[in-house]
Amino acid sequence: MKTKQVLTWLTIVAAMAELVLVLTSWLLSAMMVGGVRSLLSSEGIRWFFGSFADVLATPCLVWILLLAMSGGCLWRSRLMLGPQTFRDKTALRTTVAVLLVYIVIVLLLTVVPHAILLSATGRLLSSPFSRAVIPIVAFGILLAAAVYGRMSGRFTSVTDVFDAMSAGIARCASLFIVYVMLMQLYESILFVF
Repeated sequence: MKTKQVLTWLTIVAAMAELVLVLTSWLLSAMMVGGVRSLLSSEGIRWFFGSFADVLATPCLVWILLLAMSGGCLWRSRLMLGPQTFRDKTALRTTVAVLLVYIVIVLLLTVVPHAILLSATGRLLSSPFSRAVIPIVAFGILLAAAVYGRMSGRFTSVTDVFDAMSAGIARCASLFIVYVMLMQLYESILFVF
């Protein structure tokens, strides 16, 4: 419950800061301070409404979504609790084997010379791999949780995996609200100054 209160207060603070920024930008532009654009001007209002979706559509939003989905699957599969029964131990062994295969595939796509996920200069930094590291990790977690859940009997169908991913998004829903408020505040600051 403490986390939700912190996120709620963070959202309120971000909303109040946005309001203060709107008023401050208006006052500073009315005083003709150089380099300041008002959020209440026609340009500012057009920017706010016209770029709202573009401001929010960042890789960070996708990362939060993917990690929430994989976290929900991990939580529902009970993989983190460790094996409790013989079936859980067998499921854990299978999950480790599948994860090892996944890791080997990722390594083959990144470590060998002229690998597909390396940059044009052959480095990991600023490469497709470095831009996709969060989705790769999220998919690995999702894969491990789904295999464990299926092998342990906690997931009996694809629908159970889908429900687990949806539950992860539901558990992290407050993060999306905080993200929207903070991202809009950040981009508004960049617009004004």
